[in-house]
Amino acid sequence: MTDSSFEPDRRSDMLHVVGARENNLKNISVRIPKNRITVFTGVSGSGKSSLVFDTIAAESQRQLNETFNSFVRHRLPHYGQPDVDSLEHLSVAIVVDQKRLGGNARSTVGTITDIYSLLRLLYSRVGKPFAGYSNAFSFNDPQGMCERCEGLGTVAMVRVDRLIDKSKSLNEGAIDFPTFRPGDWRWKRYVCSGLFDNDKKLEDYTDEEWDTLLYKTDVKIKNPLPGWPPTSKYEGIIPRFERSFLSKESEEAKSRYKEEFDRVITRGECPLCKGARLNLQALSCKINNRNIADCTALPIRELVEVIREVRRPVAAPIVSAIVERLEHLVSVGLGYLSLNRETFTLSGGESQRVKMVRHLGSSLTGITYIFDEPSIGLHPHDVRRLNDLMKRLRDKGNTVLIVEHDPDVISIADHVIDMGPGAGSKGGEIVYQGDVPGLAASGTLTGKFLSHRPKLKTSPREPDGALVIEHASLHNLKDVSVRIPQGVMTVVTGVAGSGKSTLINGVLPVHYPEAVYIDQSAIRGSKRSNPATYTGILDSIRSLFAQSNRVSPSLFSFNSSGACPECKGLGITYTDLAFMDPVVSRCEVCQGRRFTDEVLGLTLRGKNISEVLNMRIAEAGSFFHEETIRPVLQRLTDVGLDYIQLGRPLNTLSGGELQRLKLAAELENSGRIYVFDEPTTGPHMSDVARLIGLLNRLVDQGGTVVVIEHNLDVISQADWIIDMGPGAGQEGGKVVFQGRPHELIQHESSITGFYLKQHVEPSFC
Repeated sequence: MTDSSFEPDRRSDMLHVVGARENNLKNISVRIPKNRITVFTGVSGSGKSSLVFDTIAAESQRQLNETFNSFVRHRLPHYGQPDVDSLEHLSVAIVVDQKRLGGNARSTVGTITDIYSLLRLLYSRVGKPFAGYSNAFSFNDPQGMCERCEGLGTVAMVRVDRLIDKSKSLNEGAIDFPTFRPGDWRWKRYVCSGLFDNDKKLEDYTDEEWDTLLYKTDVKIKNPLPGWPPTSKYEGIIPRFERSFLSKESEEAKSRYKEEFDRVITRGECPLCKGARLNLQALSCKINNRNIADCTALPIRELVEVIREVRRPVAAPIVSAIVERLEHLVSVGLGYLSLNRETFTLSGGESQRVKMVRHLGSSLTGITYIFDEPSIGLHPHDVRRLNDLMKRLRDKGNTVLIVEHDPDVISIADHVIDMGPGAGSKGGEIVYQGDVPGLAASGTLTGKFLSHRPKLKTSPREPDGALVIEHASLHNLKDVSVRIPQGVMTVVTGVAGSGKSTLINGVLPVHYPEAVYIDQSAIRGSKRSNPATYTGILDSIRSLFAQSNRVSPSLFSFNSSGACPECKGLGITYTDLAFMDPVVSRCEVCQGRRFTDEVLGLTLRGKNISEVLNMRIAEAGSFFHEETIRPVLQRLTDVGLDYIQLGRPLNTLSGGELQRLKLAAELENSGRIYVFDEPTTGPHMSDVARLIGLLNRLVDQGGTVVVIEHNLDVISQADWIIDMGPGAGQEGGKVVFQGRPHELIQHESSITGFYLKQHVEPSFC
């Protein structure tokens, strides 16, 4: 099917993919209109990413890299050539993905967007009193950084309550740290000083004794006990600890005593710069009574107005540039952030939008922008701004390709390519291409769910207790007290930056550390880890092979004696070609099967171990009937991972797939507190109903489920809703609403309630 509105006048108006076979793509050919918004839809595993990222983006970036000389190419990311016959009329592609920005404590929103560089320039030109050139305002430069914290804004501090057990005496081991315990040489510096009653419990010390023990320095000892070094002076526990472990790179702290060190040390605000990161000279320089640190601490939407007030003619070009970039951040819903926010604390959705901002001010045209589910982390209220951004990129003369499940984003498409019909081997085909109305009428799985409107939950469960949080004030939370009902499913909602994650991921674990968090973070392991090893069923599979063939189970491990000696059980080999792309090729010895010929000759029900590991979970469910294996495969199927191979490396799974893998491992448990962070990330619209069923299953097994979510289908099926807001950043941090879904849609000031009312069946409004 084709959309006649995109019949080109010239072949160059279309990006033409011919014979794409990457991953599960079935030799597909497709024409994609340039200078339009094309949205790629389909169930998880249908081939969307294989076409957009692994074929189009990879080849564009590979060919771009080839235009540089060998010296530069050696330092650029390497991209392998995708399995495709040809790509015609390809343009330069910029990929804006969900990967978190990461970085260390020196990387902030201000530095990653270059806005802080402009602020530094502004203060160096018009700030009073003059403090130096722009480097004098850099916390990453010795000229500007605070000498105490070296530009970090925080310093390591000793937790006295963890280092000292006041219920004990010095002889009983009141100083709870190796080398300070009874008998150790540092301990003798206190019990042999003659300053203390060594059998007196520290809780009975006078204020003077307590101050002496902890803080006094350079004290000459008059009446020491035997064992005191003759020429030494007394030094309190805290300055000695800081000098020994914090003022230098201590090997003891880094290795031998790392666990104990991490227990008693925390990071706190630098006492010299008060967290501003800069030295006092830089902080003394002000514009309109604000120093540069004051500006970076403001929410971006407030900072815009502050910068506009700088009206000096010499600063006009700099002010204009700063305001423009700040407004771009506001336009993508990030006005609640501050420029001093460290990038590693940003969510995947926030990171993606910060990356978008880099391209808004660009005057380049003819670029292909590729987005990976940009609606992730966005409240329905914020998706409108996202859509406006996509349209702006298109209207500047660019091609926009979006991989997306959200109906609101799909609605702005000029052209839709729907992949499927299923996942894995059942996908890899184009089941529809055309406009949005045509998709809705196409009968494909995506088309059927495009206009889906759920019913509100009519019979919410009654709670059997509550998880209590009182007076929480972390980050932007404003003295929040809530009771999260137990034995039901609670959905925590609100716009991005409203305080949802702070409340549930930041505060709840402090009060209820036993809660199980199922998020999208990577699972610990290597490229050898896979669903079979993660769920533990590989041990049972190896045992079955061993029993059937009367050999050792270790033969069937690709980490042990049965592994191919050439590729060490990986099935592939890597050849480094210096400045050229590394060649990843199937192992010539085992042909990618990972095991020796001897092992591959041993079978179970006609299949060897390599063939079993290449089975998709759906196939394995029919192959195995053992009670140690079949229930696990069923749980993997229940969470929608039936299209994944048993032996697929975990490092190739998406965040959403990893989250569902973790969920599968929990389905056999009961009675726990479960916290899910946006579990609808990744799944197709048709899979959300299945996900809701699994969350209900955990509750029915006696669990308590807490879900941070924007998806209105999930919100409509909650037993209880906590809506945070009303806005983001400093405009959020309050509980706007607590109650049942049918009560939320009647709430006058809830943004979530407004969108939920529009989303559900009219009869429930």
